Amino acid sequence: MSSADAPWPSLPFAEWNDTRETLHRWTQIVGKIRLRHVPALNHSWQATLDLTARGLTTSLMPHGAALFQIDFDFVDHHLLIRSSDGADATMTLKARSVADFYDELMQTLEALGLAVRIHMKPNEIKDAIPFDKDEVHAAYDPEVVACWWRIVAQSACVLQKFRARFVGKASPVHFFWGSFDLTTTRFSGKRAPLHPGGLTNLPDRFAHEAYSHEVSGCGFWPGGSVASFPLFYANVYPEPAGFSSATVRPVAAFYHAATHQYVLPYDDVRNARSPETLLLEFMQSTYEAAANLGGWDRSLLERPREIESDMSELGPE
Repeated sequence: MSSADAPWPSLPFAEWNDTRETLHRWTQIVGKIRLRHVPALNHSWQATLDLTARGLTTSLMPHGAALFQIDFDFVDHHLLIRSSDGADATMTLKARSVADFYDELMQTLEALGLAVRIHMKPNEIKDAIPFDKDEVHAAYDPEVVACWWRIVAQSACVLQKFRARFVGKASPVHFFWGSFDLTTTRFSGKRAPLHPGGLTNLPDRFAHEAYSHEVSGCGFWPGGSVASFPLFYANVYPEPAGFSSATVRPVAAFYHAATHQYVLPYDDVRNARSPETLLLEFMQSTYEAAANLGGWDRSLLERPREIESDMSELGPE
């Protein structure tokens, strides 16, 4: 079994980082195309990419009288553009600069009658080279991308189970291309104090919208500038007193002061006897710490555990 075929494959950060930096920017280009074509939703949920069995998708987008979507296929390593008028095109995902990827995608869209203009500056990235000028980031290792995608897909299944325990307002399990993470968030129902903003290359109004209400979130992030290892995280806004010193599980989890969230290294999950059980334990214990310390009305927001997955009577006998 190759690493990419393992349920929870290895993802050494040093081997993955150059590809990560390039792929992050490619997803931003595609994500910004979605941003131009769909109406705004609460907490900027319209900006996210959705998951498929093979990668990420913009889902359906209108373009005049036409409809189209763009899909990343991380199994065969293609970018697929498909239109409701039957026209489609395929780009190969391979080692190439961000500028080259951008140019080919824009030319392909124009040839399909789907021309679009986007904001050229990456968001939430320090070295925000405009996409059409970025010849620096040009790595793409298909094997390591396949490993990353397997982790994202496996994590999404666990996040879905965790999300199902909550009957209050909650986000879908979706992929934010700005921060390059897979996440789901829960809401207490109460307004939150104005977020201070200050996120890298992101207008404050987006942070104000994202954190307009009390929120507890968790997800998977494959590493970057503040942590040179892939990890699962759990956070809360506003952070209640005592959250940073709360007792959470498993013992490998710790509070990451620089990012104000709890962190569980991916390798601790991957090497566990039951990765899913360990990950659910992390999500549940950090949520309980946030909700209890923050005074959330858990009796109204949570599904009774004995019926959280009992929908079998609606399926086939």
